[in-house]
Amino acid sequence: MLLEQILSSLKEKDMGTLKNLLSEAEVVEILNIFHDLPPNEQVIVFRLLSKSDALDLFEELDTEDQQNLMDSFTDAQAIELVNELAPDDRVRLLDELPATVAKKMLAALSPNEREMTNLLMGYEAQTAGRIMTPEYVRLRKELTADEALAKIKTFAVEKETIYTIYITDEERKLKGVLSLRDLLIASPDTKLEDIMENISVTVSTDTDQEEVARIVQKLDWLAVPVVDKEGRLVGIVTMDDAMDILEDEATEDLMTQAGLLPGKEANRSELLIRGNLWTIWKVRLPFLFIAIVGGMLAAVLMSGFEDVLEASFAVAFFIPLIMDLGGSVGTQSSTVFARGVALGHINMGQFAKHFVKEVGVGLSLGIVTGAIAGGIATIWQGSEAPLIGLAVGLSVMVTATIAAILGFLVPFVLVKRNIDPAAGSSPIITTIKDISGLLVYFVFASIFLSQLM
Repeated sequence: MLLEQILSSLKEKDMGTLKNLLSEAEVVEILNIFHDLPPNEQVIVFRLLSKSDALDLFEELDTEDQQNLMDSFTDAQAIELVNELAPDDRVRLLDELPATVAKKMLAALSPNEREMTNLLMGYEAQTAGRIMTPEYVRLRKELTADEALAKIKTFAVEKETIYTIYITDEERKLKGVLSLRDLLIASPDTKLEDIMENISVTVSTDTDQEEVARIVQKLDWLAVPVVDKEGRLVGIVTMDDAMDILEDEATEDLMTQAGLLPGKEANRSELLIRGNLWTIWKVRLPFLFIAIVGGMLAAVLMSGFEDVLEASFAVAFFIPLIMDLGGSVGTQSSTVFARGVALGHINMGQFAKHFVKEVGVGLSLGIVTGAIAGGIATIWQGSEAPLIGLAVGLSVMVTATIAAILGFLVPFVLVKRNIDPAAGSSPIITTIKDISGLLVYFVFASIFLSQLM
């Protein structure tokens, strides 16, 4: 409903109504519809948001959408926005910007924000140091609960989270952790070292980001503290950042295993689209030779069942049906596999589970379509060959199941062998499916039409 109202306001150029709609909506609602808007309308929506909502929305966008928005900003607007970002989100954006633009943005930051950003950018990419935020609450252990609350009130707005308080000594070495809840209910004169809890898990600045994210997930903490080589607390990695990392890493792992990593897939696509004729031939022609051989084998197979065709010419009527239905199921299955891997919905490490499910789907589709096709064949040709409908129905069922098996199995084998599935899946699936489908159909036809032979 919100999307429809926003689109209607955009179409009618009713900026007043649009601004009111956006002011009443939650940021998460706006985020859910933001990707459905064309780029020019994204800019309009973003500019009509309040400053705080715009910042919250911007931090949740992926870097590509962030860059698209920044292209519409003046230098002053871009610098102001980057300056307002949390340090870890700012580093993530700067890493994706062209070096000259990133350098310009960095130089324009306030001294304090530039110092924090430089700190994070000094660590190796994809480590805890690079993704941590230095905006956390750190208090000395000798403070009382009353003194601690007073300090928190002075800088709470500047910190990313205040629900977990880290207790250190005079050398900033981590001694314990304290929840805001425990601090609030403690006696005012109680020292923090008396109510803090020991913290058993920390990560170092050079710990791999995926390992950090899995620690946060396993412990179910709001954040995990990051310490340097001397054991001094330098930042925290929060739960929301950890979940983003796990999602990105899982997608990258799956795409890598499937040979669909963006760089590799882009290279393959460019090769097939922009390469010279000989280059394209080398990729695509070998699989077409497979199709030629398969077609010849299918012809030989049909000649071996010449007596069946002579006994009932009606058998030939349904050959295209058997082959086309099988081909459609195979194409559907291979498309489901390719899209599932690309989007991270298929775990290559659990391929057997996905494979068994798809075989069941193929069988169920074969039963339904086989019953329909067999029924029509019986009504149409029943007087000449009463059992031809049964042969057609069973053949469709078996062929659809085989096609579903091939649709998942062939591209899986190809990516495991580091062969481009885009060029190879269809010819291989079609060839095997056609030969097996014809064989199944003629075997059933021979059995059920034996009285005519």
